[in-house]
Amino acid sequence: MKYVILVLTLVSFGLILSGFLITTENSEKCIGLGVVILFLLVFPLFTYYRWKDKNLKDYMLTKENLDKMRENQKENKY
Repeated sequence: MKYVILVLTLVSFGLILSGFLITTENSEKCIGLGVVILFLLVFPLFTYYRWKDKNLKDYMLTKENLDKMRENQKENKY
């Protein structure tokens, strides 16, 4: 999955750069296709890949997590 994301990112940036550097009839289409690949494929795949094994409860501000944060602040005070 990591390599698919990397390849799609490089392809997308390559399309965007080639659209800016090469002035042909299809240069705007290359830029648009690069942006579409980046936002509709790469970002969702990257988000899924990074969050698939994480517990969402650990990142939410619940009463328990706020209490843990307060305890850690008291312990780590200089």
